[in-house]
Formats: sequence, C-alpha cells, structure tokens
Amino acid sequence: MNKIAFLGGGNIATAIMGGLLENGYTGKDIWVADPDEIQRQKLNEMGVGVTSDNAEATAGADAILICVKPGQVKMAATSIVPLKPGQLVISVAAGINTTSLRTWLAHANLVRCMPNTPALIGEGMLALFAENDLSKAARSLATELMSSVGETRWFEQEHDLDTVTAISGSGPAYFFYLMETLIDAAMTLGLDEQSARHLVLQTALGTAQMAKISPHSPAQLRQNVTSPGGTTQAACKVLTDQGLQSIIEKAATAAQQRSVELGKS
Repeated sequence: MNKIAFLGGGNIATAIMGGLLENGYTGKDIWVADPDEIQRQKLNEMGVGVTSDNAEATAGADAILICVKPGQVKMAATSIVPLKPGQLVISVAAGINTTSLRTWLAHANLVRCMPNTPALIGEGMLALFAENDLSKAARSLATELMSSVGETRWFEQEHDLDTVTAISGSGPAYFFYLMETLIDAAMTLGLDEQSARHLVLQTALGTAQMAKISPHSPAQLRQNVTSPGGTTQAACKVLTDQGLQSIIEKAATAAQQRSVELGKS
C-alpha cells in the first residue's frame, strides 16, 4: 500500500483521509502535518499519524497532498524540499499554478486538483491537471487518491481549471442559491418552512440523479416535462423572458475571471 502524507488537516484533507480509510488504506499508511494541536487530536482519533512537522510527515511518502490555504502553499512547499525522486505532489489549493509549484518544490511529479465541497460527503467533482511528463503510474495514483471522495476528470490545459473553478468549484453555491430562492418562493406562496425545504431538496436530488443516469441532455429532459400551455411552461417563460441564461453565463464568467486574477496574485 502507498504511503500518503497531507500538509494541512482541514476539511478537504479530512474528507480524503476518510475516503482512503474506507477504501483499503489503514491509519499507518497516512500521515498528516498540521500546526493546530486541537486539529491534530481530532485527526489522531481517526487513527492516522499526526505531527506538526511537515518534513516528518512527508518522509518516505509516495504521495504528498498539499491541502493548506493558497497563501500558505509556498511556505508548506519549501518546507519539504528536497523531495525524493518519484514522490508525487498533489495540490488542491485554488489558483496556485504548476509554474509556482515547480519553483517552490523543484519537483517534476506535480498534479493540480480542483475539488468542490461535495467531496466532504464523498460526492465531489475533482478536476486534475498535470504536465505531459507525468508518468502513467503517477496519474493512476492521483486518480485513485482523489476518487476516494468523488469523481475525477483530467484536463489537458491548465487554464481549463479556471473554468472548472467557475463551474464545479463554485457551482455548489449556485445550486444552493437556487434551492434557497425556491424555498423562499414556496413559503411566500403559503407553505411552511419544513414542507418547503423537503419539497425543494428532494426535487433537487431526484432531478440531479435523473439527469445523471438519463441518455438525454438536460435540455431534452426539460422539454419532456414542459407541456404546452402547462404550469412548467408558464414558469420557464418567465425565466427565459428575464434572461436567466445570460445571468448564469455572466456569473460563470465573473467566477472564471476571478480565478485567473487569483492565479496571478
């Protein structure tokens, strides 16, 4: 079994560790470095090795996951050099590009990962990028590790991760926003909060599952439930007339541009 080290033991790191433990890894295979004593105690209860020393955690590791905040990546990366040949480094820090990571790590086996918050419940969408020189074995290991908390997809161009950030990275907030507004609308129309929440959340869950397993596109599925002259058509006409598609496109573009800006800062 591979030895895995984490720099930072926050939510995403804890989720990945939990996923690994559920998929055949044992506590002795995993080490995590975190400066917070209370967090180390929580992680120790999971059965993994804990330390406050980054170099200690990564010594002998086959893969190192950098799970600290973007502003802390440089310090974390420089604290573990030099790395041993073959060690894989995966960064989940938003906006930190491979050029910066290579500069700080002087290391070739690099993967950038853009996760999203559903990874915390094992339903994440995790986008991966690496330069062409990354070995097939290293790609396979990265896929194995990140698949422990959701589905993975590799991208050939690093700049695609800015779009990924805007769609799947920030995307959960868009869906939460829609749920929030539908719950409010239901209450305005007379339903109590508990009923409104139940209706909206189950409808969202069922709709997502239906779209995922159906051979039809979301556009076709929408048309299938939109009867001419019916209630759904009346609602969709308002959404179209108010420019919902344009609003969504502008929102995603704003998120993408902000991701680009953060990568340059």
